[in-house]
Amino acid sequence: MLISTKGRYALRVMIDLAEHQTEGFIPLKVIAERQEISEKYLESIIKLLVKARFLNGLRGKGGGYRLTKAPDQYTVGGILRLTEESLAPVACLEPDADVCSRAAECRTLSMWRGLDQVINDYLDNITVADLARTGGAGDDYVI
Repeated sequence: MLISTKGRYALRVMIDLAEHQTEGFIPLKVIAERQEISEKYLESIIKLLVKARFLNGLRGKGGGYRLTKAPDQYTVGGILRLTEESLAPVACLEPDADVCSRAAECRTLSMWRGLDQVINDYLDNITVADLARTGGAGDDYVI
């Protein structure tokens, strides 16, 4: 599993909007400048977030984007599944994957399912609010 720039940038946008939520609608240009992301690329990410109703958009003077819910209502897992389509560590665990002909004999399938569960549980327990706080979530992870 490798998280694309689309997923990473979507998280940055959501955190930026959480940090500035008291300012109302934030123009795309302002988000792009603060996050040092191309406006053109950011448009496609914002479009995806609006379609999923993670953000509201307002056109015209005073327009821009804002979160539709409180920052603690968005999980990293939810955002990444939206942008990445899947967080599965192997192809056979992808949402639309065909059943593998070797699944019954596969010695590693339960391990991959366990890893998939760990990944999803971890990311579903970190919110945008956690990341917007100084020293965000994940800083306490120990191996």
